[in-house]
Amino acid sequence: MKDKREIFARLHQPGNPLLLYNAWDAGSARAVADAGAPAIATGSHSLAGAQGYPDGEAIPLATLLESVRRIVAVVDVPVSVDFEGGFAVDPARLAEHATYLSETGAIGCNFEDRKVGGEGLHGLEEQAKRVAAVASAGLFVNARTDLFLSLLVAGRDPNDRSLLSDALERAAAYGEAGAGSFFAPGLSDPELIADLCAASPLPVNIMVYAKIADWRALAQCGVARLSWGPGPWRLAMATLKEQAEALYRS
Repeated sequence: MKDKREIFARLHQPGNPLLLYNAWDAGSARAVADAGAPAIATGSHSLAGAQGYPDGEAIPLATLLESVRRIVAVVDVPVSVDFEGGFAVDPARLAEHATYLSETGAIGCNFEDRKVGGEGLHGLEEQAKRVAAVASAGLFVNARTDLFLSLLVAGRDPNDRSLLSDALERAAAYGEAGAGSFFAPGLSDPELIADLCAASPLPVNIMVYAKIADWRALAQCGVARLSWGPGPWRLAMATLKEQAEALYRS
């Protein structure tokens, strides 16, 4: 597993980003791997949705872990898992849960700083301790900040340049705590993304969605990792529903 983790870490190259077309179960992971993906990443919304649960740690941890075991079993490439907030708040419990995740064969995870099921973000020092707890399990931690995404969810412009210094402070703290990359979903302004990439001490992950569908332009901004989040699952489900409706409503 250590070798796969190191391979995965080396795939994070600014300007030549790791492309992660997110999967949600063993079947989709194998399809993406067979298409030539150098690594597999899950999205929390899609993996939970595929099991009939809403996003936000509603899926039982045991169910998540079993889904990850099945994914790891059918692909040979590194697997990273969207671990949301780690299904715990205190570092001791987080370290325990991260160990469970590592034992599935996954080599990395997304780990976010929003308070899952609560309001706002964990404080900087608190979240750094949480990141350190997850990293202690040997996982490559993609430390996510919801500074920008929270604005998008609230219906506001996420490209708020005044948050850049806060984001960079979090990137530095998370890196010192053991994170391997920094995830800033919600951003879509190329200039702001380029400035984040240039100043971040960690390789930057940006999420691709409709407003920034041109991933090659993001590569030129210095992004080191691109992920598609729930997009692939939503597209697959929309196609399934459309075809089923054509059958049953004809």
